[in-house]
Amino acid sequence: MLISSFSNCSFIVSILILLFTSSCVTKKKYDDLNSQLLQVNTDAANTKRSLKLAQTQQAKLEEELSELTKANHKLISDSTSTGLALRKTKRLQTDLTNTYDNLLKNHEKLMSNSATESSRLSSDLTRRESELKALDENLKASKLQIDKLSVDLKSREERLNELERVLAEKDKAVDALRSKVSNALLGFKDKDLTVNVKNGKVYVSLAEQLLFKSGSTKVDPKGQEALQKLAKALQGQSDVNVLVEGHTDDVPVTKITGIQDNWDLSVLRATEITRILTKAGLDAAKVTPSGRGQTAPVETGRTAEARQKNRRTEIILTPKLDELFQILETN
Repeated sequence: MLISSFSNCSFIVSILILLFTSSCVTKKKYDDLNSQLLQVNTDAANTKRSLKLAQTQQAKLEEELSELTKANHKLISDSTSTGLALRKTKRLQTDLTNTYDNLLKNHEKLMSNSATESSRLSSDLTRRESELKALDENLKASKLQIDKLSVDLKSREERLNELERVLAEKDKAVDALRSKVSNALLGFKDKDLTVNVKNGKVYVSLAEQLLFKSGSTKVDPKGQEALQKLAKALQGQSDVNVLVEGHTDDVPVTKITGIQDNWDLSVLRATEITRILTKAGLDAAKVTPSGRGQTAPVETGRTAEARQKNRRTEIILTPKLDELFQILETN
């Protein structure tokens, strides 16, 4: 269409030129031709604008064509990817179908065994409920027993604390008694007289040479002095029992009037010492004489030195333990 407009315009221009060059024309015809020329120029300008617009539209269309071509290529590529995804999806669908079929078969198999399994599970449940009930009963019984043991333990702890208190007081009393006796007998030689604590008791050990002549049952004046000081120290100790033990060596007694053997000698000496202590002020009900003879030696040898150590009198001072025994009896 644009090419046709340009051809018409050129044709008219050519005619006008020919007319002007070939011959003279009338004014009216000239005006018509001039008017046509103006119209042709106007049409030519419009045609140029249309041509420019058409060229612009053509460039735009070419650009759109390029974009559409790219989009087409992308669609072709996406179509390929979509085809691959579709085939993969179909494979997954096939796998899922197979899995479903297997699950269906397993379900049918489980359903066929469900009755037997349900019966077994029901039996197990009943058994476990019975066991749980028994365990619960045992737990309650154990809790009662634990509560009882807890009460007993608390009671025992209280008695133990009380026992420890009494023992501590006893030990304190024994130490005080030992100190009092030791202070009362400070003037005597260590080899003649010793004061020790053993098994919660105070042992006053007096050697034979301090108390008696060999084979005699009469206490020498030095020995009487020691016994009187001991009695004075023990006066007022109403909670202390006194045991007097006579000990001899293993040499048999011979040619001593009225004494048959070492048993007899040890008893007579213990009795004599008991008399002196009670005459000096001790309560006779709290003093007990005892003869051990040669049965409890402090030295097992048969040397003169060992036998001299074995010939002794031990005065054993024992604090009363009534409160301690009362606590022990409650256990």
